Parts: sequence; C-alpha cells; structure tokens
Amino acid sequence: MKIISIANQKGGVGKTTTAVNLGSALQIAGNKVLLIDLDPQANLSSYLGFEKIGQYDNPTISHLMMSCVTGMEVYAQDCIYHNDTNNLDFIPSDINLANADYYLIQAVAREKVLKRILANECFQTYDYIIIDCLPSLGILLTNALTASDGLIIPVQTQKFALDGLTMLNNIVQQVKDAVNEKLELIGVLATMVDNTNMSKSVLEQLSEKYGDRLFDTKISKSVTAANSSEQQKALTLTTSKLGKEYLELGAEVAKRCGK
Repeated sequence: MKIISIANQKGGVGKTTTAVNLGSALQIAGNKVLLIDLDPQANLSSYLGFEKIGQYDNPTISHLMMSCVTGMEVYAQDCIYHNDTNNLDFIPSDINLANADYYLIQAVAREKVLKRILANECFQTYDYIIIDCLPSLGILLTNALTASDGLIIPVQTQKFALDGLTMLNNIVQQVKDAVNEKLELIGVLATMVDNTNMSKSVLEQLSEKYGDRLFDTKISKSVTAANSSEQQKALTLTTSKLGKEYLELGAEVAKRCGK
C-alpha cells in the first residue's frame, strides 16, 4: 500500500481535481484506491457526490480524528463511502474539520493521529490511499505527511505560483527528519499549463528547482476541469485532453512508486 498526500498551501492549484483524477487513473489501471478528503471545504467530497445529512448520520474524517481524542465510538469502516460513477472509495470531510487545531492539541502525539487511523485493518486492502490536503501548513498537513509514503505538489504555472513552496519544502523536511523518514517527494505536477510566456517561465523555474522530480506529464489549462467537478465525473472517464493527461500521470506515479 502506498499513501500519497497531494498538498500545496496555495489554493486553486488543482489539488482536488488531481486527487480525484489520479485516483481514477490508478483505479482504471487495476488498483484498489481510497481517497481521503482532509480539507474542511470538502471539495473532494462534493466532487464524489457526498452530502452530509446529520451530525452522526454520515460519519466523516473529522469524526474519526475526534474519536482518537474524545474516545467517541466511531468505526473506520463506517466512514468509507463508495462512488459508483467513478468506482472509487472515499472518506469525506465536513466543516467540523476546521476545528482540528483545537481538538488535536489534546491528543497524545497529535501529528500521528491520522497515521494511527490508517493502521486500521480495513485500510490494508488498498493499493493506494490518496489524501487531498487543505491549503494550509498546520496540524492537518503535518498529520497527512506523517502518515504518507510520498507527496505530490501541484503547482499552477501562473504568476506567484512558486510563492510559499520553500515553506512547504521546509515542513516536509522537518516531518521527514522528526517522525517519518520514509517520506519522499514523488513529484511536482505542473497544472493549468498554457502557451503564455508566464506559463513557460514558471515551467523553466520548476525544472531548475526540482529537476527530475518535475513530472513529465503536464496538466493543461481548461474549463473542462470545473465542468468535471460539477458533473461529479472524473476526467479520466471522458475522451477529453485533460482525461488523457491524468491517465498519463497515473502511469507515471505508479512507475515512480515502483508499481
């Protein structure tokens, strides 16, 4: 099993679109995949059709994480949902996850809460677990990185795209040094690529900074990404250019993960 976090503290870089479509690409290739929405905005949950009915009727990742602190009885298996359209399993999020900084501070080894959750037997049948991280550098990101084998950083090739990457790289290194020495950068993914000089300049800078860690696959700028989310259907299930690009990304990620 490979656990992969998709993270960048900047919003709007394509994290959720990448999480869903990478997961779909890996599933199409014959893998069993679980997606985890670790963002209180719950965009991935919406993409996969999750609607929260009541506080406990539909348990989410926030219930699982709170249970590690409060002792509230929540079964991990009950938090796994299946989306038929995309043939993907997922654990949804909700707005309560925004309070994670407050309730996790009470937890012993609070940076390892998600890692302890994913040690549950019900997760061991998956080939890949993909975590869609929130655009932040707080305790939830630290939990994701502590639980992960690898990290993918989507970067939109637009103005100010590289701002903050140094801070993210520093946190990754701190987690690697302190609690998770196996954590590695699987790759940096250029997203929203077009033919402008700005896009070409950012690609050059990413190549200089990350070398062979920059994925060969590039994700084009297209309105079909937003349409895919609204239709709750992965791009990989269509004949679109972006769908083909994400299928290529899936193959490249699998190769880098040794699968």
